Amino acid sequence: MSSCLVEIDGSSVVIRLTGVLDAAEAEAVRGALLARLCDRPGPVVADVTGLRVVDPAGRGVFGEVRREVADWPAADLLLCDPAVDGPDQADAPLAGVPASPTMLAGVPAWPTLDGALAAVAAAPLAAVLTAELAPTVGAARQARELVTTGCQCWGLSALIDPACIAITEMVNNVVAHAQTPMTVRVAPQGSTLHVAVRDYSPLRPTFAGLSPPTRVGGRGLLLIDTLARRWGSSAVPDGKVVWCVLHPDDEAAASE
Repeated sequence: MSSCLVEIDGSSVVIRLTGVLDAAEAEAVRGALLARLCDRPGPVVADVTGLRVVDPAGRGVFGEVRREVADWPAADLLLCDPAVDGPDQADAPLAGVPASPTMLAGVPAWPTLDGALAAVAAAPLAAVLTAELAPTVGAARQARELVTTGCQCWGLSALIDPACIAITEMVNNVVAHAQTPMTVRVAPQGSTLHVAVRDYSPLRPTFAGLSPPTRVGGRGLLLIDTLARRWGSSAVPDGKVVWCVLHPDDEAAASE
């Protein structure tokens, strides 16, 4: 029986995949990659040097994961795949300059691990703040302090108010429903702020649109939907990630 082995070194950005990847193994690989991206900020390099892909669904899992984490704070997926053609000699990069990637099903890929790691080193990890919080009444206040500090440091003061509202709702949802420890992570990307809360409950948030005026509570997702340019949730093997993206243009339009 074919199988795909996923090897993870806690101190490295590299995940090694060996064996055979088919449609049956794709979901396990997806879960392992998402779990790794949950556990540490920054890009992850999937080294598929020792992997044989025998099904298009297996190959597609890497692009699916990269799209899934595109709006998470400080998260990305890169590939090391020897099947990718390297640059021609005439187009070889200068010493100290990482080679450009080949896009493989929507994922930047390099033919060697050294090439992929050079690209990671050439693009230092974006500023990112992380807090591990318990599901207590004070968790939302701690999360607001984290978001406020980040916005002030990153020149995104216009986003402090909407970010504090959004993170309060996200954290309070964990306290009220998931009741598990959580990881709050925030990072800038250009002029936008990316916010995420990861918990250990499989229950995904559901947004049913506007609430009737007589309803008490239950408007947290409506607030996030109103404030955020985009928001969503991602299932991971032992829980979920709820994320949102805030943009200063949206806040300016709302205040006019």
